[in-house]
Amino acid sequence: MKTELSRTLGIEHAIFGFTPFPAVAAALTRAGGFGVLGAVRYTAPGDLARDLDWMQDHTDGLPYGLDVVMPAKKVEGVTEADVEAMIPEGHRAFVRATLARHGVPELAEGEASGWRITGWMEQVARGQLDVAFDYPVKLLANALGSPPADVVARAHDHGVLVAALAGSARHARRHADAGIDVVVAQGYEAGGHTGEIASMVLTPEVVEAVSPLPVLAAGGIGSGEQIAAGLALGAQGVWLGSLWLTTTEAELHSRALTEKLLAAGSGDTVRSRALTGKPARQLRTEWTDAWDDPAGPDPLPMPLQGLLVAEAVSRIQKYEVTPLLGTPVGQIVGRMNSERSVQQVVDDLTRGFERAVTRINRIAGRSAR
Repeated sequence: MKTELSRTLGIEHAIFGFTPFPAVAAALTRAGGFGVLGAVRYTAPGDLARDLDWMQDHTDGLPYGLDVVMPAKKVEGVTEADVEAMIPEGHRAFVRATLARHGVPELAEGEASGWRITGWMEQVARGQLDVAFDYPVKLLANALGSPPADVVARAHDHGVLVAALAGSARHARRHADAGIDVVVAQGYEAGGHTGEIASMVLTPEVVEAVSPLPVLAAGGIGSGEQIAAGLALGAQGVWLGSLWLTTTEAELHSRALTEKLLAAGSGDTVRSRALTGKPARQLRTEWTDAWDDPAGPDPLPMPLQGLLVAEAVSRIQKYEVTPLLGTPVGQIVGRMNSERSVQQVVDDLTRGFERAVTRINRIAGRSAR
């Protein structure tokens, strides 16, 4: 499963895996793919440095990357306290009422929220980069469009490729104009922030729009046959995120959430602004239903919504309030019905890819090599 991009990065399989869990990212890299560690949850630079140290010790000298969230336009002088002050009291009351209706306990006195989304704020992401460039990361991905021009230049000065996610050919062309090296064509089926164009349509459109830049196909991919389809559409690899959530290396810290993922079908997700303020595909829960109810308030824009619900999400997760318990995940959740190691997942993907290639060769009247 080698492409020009995989050869450039020195990896065996053109499988790129986004994950918030260092153990998953390292395991994927060791399995011949390319692990990409999500940095958004690291609000303290020392925590990110600790986990990158761990990655260094557990990737056998093989390449890996980092994913940050940065807006292309910089806003000067805005602090987290400034943003918090913009949240209307009516929205805070709605959160309190929703939690009370489900009997969600308060955090212990003095206990801080374990889930803060301040990583969406640019100054936090820049602090993450100050740490990351001290490590031999090979790829910097941005999940919120093209990063600022100075960040792209800084990455290139360190010999780091820059990737950005795109939900349309128009977005992809903007990335190319901004000097991005790799475009991730993320279809409607994907978990997290997504657009409205399905992967089968989006991937070839993006490939054509940014040629000769390499494109990774993302969204709804969870089998080797689907990887083969993505490469057939012109992609030079695939970008997988949801698939790793039910691996044995994942650290969800909630058995109840793992069970919900294992039991979910492909129709059990919804694109909702409930978590971050931007449409993000996630498990449908009574929490997302409450925010999508026309009788309630509209979710706030990013990053206000993420700050508003941070403590609520922490409480829901800590006390495993099952009706409200969810996570960003794509429609591929319908295939995630067993717990496997990352290595087992990669083995299944490569076997499925081989089956697909053999099948197409047979249809085309060629013998498989």
